[in-house]
Amino acid sequence: MFETKTHPTLSIRRKSQFLLLLLFFFVGVTSSIAQGTQEVKGTVADSKGQPAIGVTVTIKGTNTKTLTDQSGAFSIKAPPSATLTFSAINFEPIDVAAEAGKPLAVVLKEKIAQLNEVVMVGYGRSSRKNLSSAVTSVKPEDLNRGAITDVGQLLQGKVPGLNVSTSGDPNRPSAVVLRGASTLNSSQSPFYVIDGVPGADISVIAPDDIASIDVLKDAAATAIYGNRAANGVIMVTTKRGRKGQSIVGYSGYIGLEKVSNELEMMNADELRAFITANGQSLSPNDEKGANTNWQKAVQSNSAISHNHNLSFNGGGEHSTYSASLNYVDKQGVLLKSSLKRFIARLAMEQFAFNDKVRFGLNLTNSRSDAQNVPQRNTVLLQMVSYLPVSPEKNPDGTFFENFQKTGYFNPLPLIEYGQDDTKYNNLIGSFNTQVKLPFGLTYDLNLSYQQGNSLHGEYYGSYYSNYNSANFYNNPDPPLVHTLLNFGTNGSALRNTYQSTNKILETFLTWDKKFGSHTLNAVLGYSYQDNIVGEGFQTTSTNFPVDNVSYNNLSLSNPYAITSYRINFGSPGIYQETRLISDFVRLNYNYKDKYLVQGSLRRDGSSVFGSDKQWGYFPAVGAAWRINQEGFMQGQKLFSDLKLRASYGQVGNSTGFNAYTAQIISGTLGSFYYNGTTVNAYGPTQAANPDLQWEKTATTNIGLDFTILQGRLNGSIDVYNKNTTGMIYSYKVDPMLVPNGNIIANGGSMKNKGIELMLSGTPVRTQKFNWTASLNLSHNNNEITSLTNPLFPGGDSVRLTQPEGQGQTGSTLQILKSGRPLGQFFTLKYAGKNDQGVSQYYDKSGKPTTTPAIGADYYYVGSPQPKLLLGFTNTLRYNNFDLNIFFRGAFGNKIFNATRADLFRPSTAQFTNILKDVASESVQDVNAYRYSSRFIEDGSYVRLDNATLGYNFKSFSQYVRSLRIYASVNNAFVITNYKGIDPEINQGGIAPGIDAANFYPRTRTFLFGVNASF
Repeated sequence: MFETKTHPTLSIRRKSQFLLLLLFFFVGVTSSIAQGTQEVKGTVADSKGQPAIGVTVTIKGTNTKTLTDQSGAFSIKAPPSATLTFSAINFEPIDVAAEAGKPLAVVLKEKIAQLNEVVMVGYGRSSRKNLSSAVTSVKPEDLNRGAITDVGQLLQGKVPGLNVSTSGDPNRPSAVVLRGASTLNSSQSPFYVIDGVPGADISVIAPDDIASIDVLKDAAATAIYGNRAANGVIMVTTKRGRKGQSIVGYSGYIGLEKVSNELEMMNADELRAFITANGQSLSPNDEKGANTNWQKAVQSNSAISHNHNLSFNGGGEHSTYSASLNYVDKQGVLLKSSLKRFIARLAMEQFAFNDKVRFGLNLTNSRSDAQNVPQRNTVLLQMVSYLPVSPEKNPDGTFFENFQKTGYFNPLPLIEYGQDDTKYNNLIGSFNTQVKLPFGLTYDLNLSYQQGNSLHGEYYGSYYSNYNSANFYNNPDPPLVHTLLNFGTNGSALRNTYQSTNKILETFLTWDKKFGSHTLNAVLGYSYQDNIVGEGFQTTSTNFPVDNVSYNNLSLSNPYAITSYRINFGSPGIYQETRLISDFVRLNYNYKDKYLVQGSLRRDGSSVFGSDKQWGYFPAVGAAWRINQEGFMQGQKLFSDLKLRASYGQVGNSTGFNAYTAQIISGTLGSFYYNGTTVNAYGPTQAANPDLQWEKTATTNIGLDFTILQGRLNGSIDVYNKNTTGMIYSYKVDPMLVPNGNIIANGGSMKNKGIELMLSGTPVRTQKFNWTASLNLSHNNNEITSLTNPLFPGGDSVRLTQPEGQGQTGSTLQILKSGRPLGQFFTLKYAGKNDQGVSQYYDKSGKPTTTPAIGADYYYVGSPQPKLLLGFTNTLRYNNFDLNIFFRGAFGNKIFNATRADLFRPSTAQFTNILKDVASESVQDVNAYRYSSRFIEDGSYVRLDNATLGYNFKSFSQYVRSLRIYASVNNAFVITNYKGIDPEINQGGIAPGIDAANFYPRTRTFLFGVNASF
């Protein structure tokens, strides 16, 4: 047995080694702890050098993460040697090694945006790569810039197939038509859905609060909204807060607007010379030695616009919030016109039960104060026709007038002594709950309430009583016909207030499930909507003791002292109540991200239609083939994505007509003399039609989406055929069957065929310079294919649009006719001048005549429908500078310049002013002004719609996350051959393309703005 002994030196050595190891351990732990407390900072940018916001920064192998802020900056506590992973939905993930004390500058590479972009669809969302329908998305940075208060103008030229025409009037909304007009009814505008609330008023949204706009164009995309989707659907999503961020933002601008163009009217010297040379003379009642430019007299030298938006966004671990306050003040260039609007918005989300349940509350309130030009269209007419030899005012300071001439008024007192104001208040409140259930199920409950209130007042002072004996006609927008107005005695007032409410309940169940290579998404839902419009009253009064109380105290009036005066209580059809009940289902099937199939069906029931036809079914199917996912495409390098789409569906239209259109309505039918007194007759004024049903629009769409050159260029091509049947129209019927001789029924049809192209790409990309461009082109061919009903006569050929300029009584400009487009011009055909210098027109046999017959000698002479719409955007970035240039254009459309016709009067130049280029005309030509093909002009144009130069401060202050200043010009110039004020004439309604002395001048805007976040 051996005894083992430890050597003392070895023992000491082992103890020393143990103490050394222990020391290293503690140093390592301390170092590790110290390293864990150090901050790693940096910035993240995209390939264009722009801050990448909301990128997730994760310490690899841990759950520690943070997000980049508005300037792309981040800060995270991590060991200096740690690896950080940067990831976001639109970028390729990247790992970067952290280094102690060294800030990171990370540049992310974008995924193919066309594929990974999230798109809002009805009752859900989808990635663009899985769409089988036609949807165009517009992000905030791509929306139009400028002093804009209307969402339609934000989208102008940005979406292929979307025809938007705007006015210079701050209180006139844009006319928006998607893929051509689908109906003869007044409602041609798309259906708006804001944050999931269907039918919301678009005026409640401030442009700065928009996160995205998705335009649903074909029936496969829109059919889920059934009877309200015939004109397309525009889905607006507002900004939301993010978890882990707290950001305060401000954006604002101030703009100076000036009239961009005027009609070239004769000045006083030119008019006097023309009249003298032609042996005419001015009346001493008009000739006062003045030289007045009446267009400038009713305009401001400049109009100021300014906008301010303050936002608060953020969130905690289980909640997010977003709030904003927006104020805009936009002055019009015509005197007394302006718009002031204040919008407050709050959006909150609260998550519970391990984020399986989400509660959302959204509140938005918009309050607008619209100041309108009193008798606006009459002012526009008089400012170009009033003689420049007359002064604005007499020597005693009173306004100059010549009431001996009928229909001839100084436009300045029209503005001075009139008042036309409207206050609007629009509220949208919605509450939604989403519950994530087992087995891939999600349940959504959405409740929303909308309320709109208007308070309108008009007052026409005692001065207006002078017009009663001078035949004061209004000048309504086409196709309405002018009417004679009477302004009472000693001032007249109109006051009305109306309220509209909309209550909606929508609930739906969504199932997302993946079985190997198969992916299913199914939606099953129910919708209930109750809508009341026109709840309120109207009254008028006259005979006020003074004018300064305006419309604010009707009790001071005494209308009963004026025996001929009748109080106007408004239209009998203002109040309407409708109810809509719907069931809907949609199924999406995806096989290996290669084959995509979609089908949907909506069943709508509406109180608007006949008792026998209140329910309608709206089906849609779509399919897509992602060709680049096939095996035979794997070796090629040209296409990053290539997808073929096809869809078909039916949608309906339940708007644009009265809620009681299908019901019998009784009212006053004139009067008769009985037993020595006049008695009002009472009876049916509208016939019932129990078979009145939906207008149906069926759309076939074939599309191709592609991305080439490794994502440098992407685009889409869509070809569509849209056919509307059962258009609701008024037909004549035997008075023995229907006392009023008319019935509203289904009958006509209309079709639109077109092609759309959209391209976007990056022609140049370097470390410091980047150029991105986007081009969209669209062509649409519109045609009325029928206007008849087999049960009722008439309707096949209807002449309309009668501006009724002087000497033009009975002359119409357009016709509704089978085989012709909507708005087809139908008028006299100009045949030059005869030997006496008098204008001639072809009769129906083709021979020139100086006495053509109205209607009988008319020809088809052009269409207002554009053959091509263009939008072209270029964005150039160099270091911290960015320049955006946007061109917009329309080609191939005609404009009926009725304004020019009414001012083309050489034979009557001593009575009203004429255009400068009438100087070469003969005063013997008494036919020069007739509405005819002579005044139909090419409406094609190209406009530099916006140019914006901006500068981004990278590190302005430790308290400022980001700061950008910019300068912008809108409507810089327009290239056109059109001789009117501007070629952008209204394209909406059933009388598009008519310039009838009702064009509010467009402006050129110079704007300076700032965007900042804190």
